Amino acid sequence: MKQMSRLLSTSLACLFFLLSCDKNGTGNDSSMKPLAYADSVLYRTAGSGDVFAKPLNEQAGSYTVFPEDGLDIDASSGAINVSRSESGLRYRVTYHAPSGQTSSTSVVISGVNYPDKYYRLSANDSLCRPVYNADAARALPAGSFDDGGTANSGGCSIRTSNGIINLAQSIRNGLFGAVPQNDVRKEVEINYRIADKSNSASNSIKVKLYYYETEADVPEDLKQTIRDHEAQLLATFASVPPANDATGRVARLQKPRPPCVVIIAH
Repeated sequence: MKQMSRLLSTSLACLFFLLSCDKNGTGNDSSMKPLAYADSVLYRTAGSGDVFAKPLNEQAGSYTVFPEDGLDIDASSGAINVSRSESGLRYRVTYHAPSGQTSSTSVVISGVNYPDKYYRLSANDSLCRPVYNADAARALPAGSFDDGGTANSGGCSIRTSNGIINLAQSIRNGLFGAVPQNDVRKEVEINYRIADKSNSASNSIKVKLYYYETEADVPEDLKQTIRDHEAQLLATFASVPPANDATGRVARLQKPRPPCVVIIAH
């Protein structure tokens, strides 16, 4: 009986110790609140200074983001500087509590992106369309593209009403020279405004355009960059942040911008 009493006392002492550890944040922290922002789509605003978005729940810990490049976030508070972040992209933000628990959510910095893609002119695939708010199914509101006309004047044919790039016309305009050669690369900056919750705030995106005669001419490093961009896009839709796979490819530190538009002539 005494031995059983001593065993019970030891068990209760261990349980008390474990509960004390939880309160100090070394075990499961039931007080941790899930990470959330006021909206899943964050807008920069015209006529104001930097726009910030803070987590709804302030709590001790740290914050990480995937992809690592593009989102301007304070690692200790989770505050996002929307004005200084790459727009048109989806990011996954993860809160790390002192207890070791995590909570994740995704946010989109409002704007347009151009998909990394191979465009085959021989198949009449020559229109590069912008994606609004990281959702290809979402309609693009009215807007103004190529403000200042720098892209069109340089040969890149962009419709000023909707941002569609006509790749075949860009070639005819001499974007890649009078006679395009393999592996000619041009980076174009497109300034634009969209009539949405940003109140037509000034925005911009840089797009990298490549020209090749055939797909076999595309170098392996460019193919890998496109695969990395695609992996990042899929990872931001996942319920948890991606971990390194056996090769380290998925979580490779790869800037999501500029998007790569690869033109294949034949």
